[in-house]
Amino acid sequence: MSLNTVRELYQQVILDRYKNPRHRGMTQPIHRQQRGHNPSCGDTIQLTVQLNESEDFIEDVKFEGEGCAIAIASADLMAEALRGKPVGVALAMVEQFQGMMKGAEEFPQEFRKLNVMQGVSQFPVRIKCATLPWHTLKAALELTSPVAKDGFISNESDS
Repeated sequence: MSLNTVRELYQQVILDRYKNPRHRGMTQPIHRQQRGHNPSCGDTIQLTVQLNESEDFIEDVKFEGEGCAIAIASADLMAEALRGKPVGVALAMVEQFQGMMKGAEEFPQEFRKLNVMQGVSQFPVRIKCATLPWHTLKAALELTSPVAKDGFISNESDS
């Protein structure tokens, strides 16, 4: 498959996830909730997470918010990939995604849909759009209470 064909496929997936997100909404019940904001471009996202009874597995992730195609597609793909995953695995995936945005290796075969976002790393100004949902998820999972008290978190300091 040529590089142009791969880029076109990636663009199609990102646009489809932007126009038809599969994980928009709020989980019921909500065990963790966090709002994120990217001041550089105005993307905002509110993530809700449903955990299992012992709070060590993610049962569901949903999001609300407004943003560019990259931010919304990233949130939707992330929510899909993390359903049913242990919290520790999810936190490791956050780090792996951030590494991928810096040009590190891609996700393994079982998470290949996330590799669609890899092309974003070629556009440094858009990396914050792609990482906002992941940054927000990490903050949500690290909460000790269901809802953050300090409003929005920001990924502005991420490079």
